Amino acid sequence: MLQELTIDNLAIIKHLSLDFSDHMTVLTGETGAGKSIIIDAVGLLAGGRGSQEFIRRGADKLSLQGQFALPQDPEFDELLDSLGIDHDDEILIISREIYRRGRNVIRVNGQLINTATLKRIGSRLVDIQGQNEHQLLLRPEMHLGMLDQFAHNDVQDLLSRYHDQYQDYMKLKAAVDKKQSNEQQWAQRLDMLRYQVNEIESADLKAGEEEQLKSEHDRLEHFQQINNSLQQAVTVFNGGDQGAVLDQIATVMNSINEIAEFDDAYDSLSKSLNDAYYALQDVAAEANRQLDLLEFNDDRLSEIDQRLTLIGDLEHKYGDTVADILSYYNQIKQELDSMEETADSNSDLEERLTTAKEKLTETGQQLSQVRQQAAHRLTKLVHQQLRELYMDKAVFEVHFTKQSREHFTPSGLDEVEFYIQTNPGESMGPLARIASGGELSRVMLALKTIFAQNEGVTSIIFDEVDTGVSGRVAQAIADKIKVIADRSQVLCITHLPQVAAVAQHHLLIQKHVKNERTTTMVTVLNNTQRVNELARMLSGEKVTKLTKEHAQELLKMAQD
Repeated sequence: MLQELTIDNLAIIKHLSLDFSDHMTVLTGETGAGKSIIIDAVGLLAGGRGSQEFIRRGADKLSLQGQFALPQDPEFDELLDSLGIDHDDEILIISREIYRRGRNVIRVNGQLINTATLKRIGSRLVDIQGQNEHQLLLRPEMHLGMLDQFAHNDVQDLLSRYHDQYQDYMKLKAAVDKKQSNEQQWAQRLDMLRYQVNEIESADLKAGEEEQLKSEHDRLEHFQQINNSLQQAVTVFNGGDQGAVLDQIATVMNSINEIAEFDDAYDSLSKSLNDAYYALQDVAAEANRQLDLLEFNDDRLSEIDQRLTLIGDLEHKYGDTVADILSYYNQIKQELDSMEETADSNSDLEERLTTAKEKLTETGQQLSQVRQQAAHRLTKLVHQQLRELYMDKAVFEVHFTKQSREHFTPSGLDEVEFYIQTNPGESMGPLARIASGGELSRVMLALKTIFAQNEGVTSIIFDEVDTGVSGRVAQAIADKIKVIADRSQVLCITHLPQVAAVAQHHLLIQKHVKNERTTTMVTVLNNTQRVNELARMLSGEKVTKLTKEHAQELLKMAQD
């Protein structure tokens, strides 16, 4: 559910902040006041295509932010988890910025995402029903999914089984096709993978090995220099022509210690000299220890050279580092295992494919039967809804396209599209091609009334879907939208007073011109203000006592 919306520099809106409630909120106002811009803002937050043309004149960017309460949907929770988006507080805050120079910055709960990901999230939060191509119901590719949502309890297990069998079938088919398409190429690939896996396995590489070898190589290669330096340090510290440096420092230290008590400066000098003396003692001891450990091994140096050469050859072939080689090894090992499994079972591979195909066909046919039964129930419910919307002569059908036995899709054997005949004597045709207007609005509302409880979308937006109707049809549409609002949050732009009257919340959208710039203002109407706005919608500019009474009666009837 959409709870809050903030808009900055979108079209004629400079700044707007709105709070939304559950059930039905209606947006009314004169044409061009900015009602659809508010809906456009929600659409952009749901993954709609952004454009620099949306940015208010004179601004460098537009900014949008929406707060949504999460739907109770485990699949949606899994989607957010897979995207690494935190949602522990059951709230999603979506922000989007579109810059005039072309940047598009999107965040969900602080996590940066792209437009495609936003669309995946937004489709589960908001369903925007416009007047034409924006309607979800006018996309034939969505009809099968809607039918499955309607028949969710009946098709869920079958669809899950079909998905699993489909994956198995496609893997087997890909293996057979790959092998049959080019036997020689397949065999060459198998030989190459075996050679590469064997070469890397024989090398017995270890993570971090190259760095350790290079360090040891440097010590052996510069043995003489290291030996001379350590020997010089030991000699200077512990003895030499001029005597041991440490002994000389000890003599000076003892002398300074004797005068330390006479002045703080001497005391400080004494302490520093003591620290230096003991530190140099540690250095001398460590230099002596390292000298004792030092050992030159020409065979070991040769062995390291050979090992580093081997690693370098492998890096030239398979990756820039040992880690890259090991990663590549894991990749080709999986491919090799898969190909060898296919090779080992080559004798029965085609038999396994035939068996998988038969199982998939059987499950697909069962799924198709259940869908056709659900389609029959859906048809009856749609006709009932259409009668209540004064389209009792209309005929609705769920049209199944017959597919060949070889036609498998991830969703089953069926292609489904909604068909309708709006008037007797006309031909039955696809819903997607029906003329827009009052009839289309009623068909859409009939389906939305049925689907609303199954779609799982928390917010449904109707953008002037009541265009072209009036009178009793307008009241019927109002009643249907109210039914949908009982199950989902509904935001509705309308010019019909009958629709506006049934809303629990009413926002008046107005535009003002100040300093030769147009801005949009939103007012949350109280009961008295609603009467005045409904009266304006009923009569136009001139509001009379009679139209106010009519508006009061309309509001009272809706509330009752």
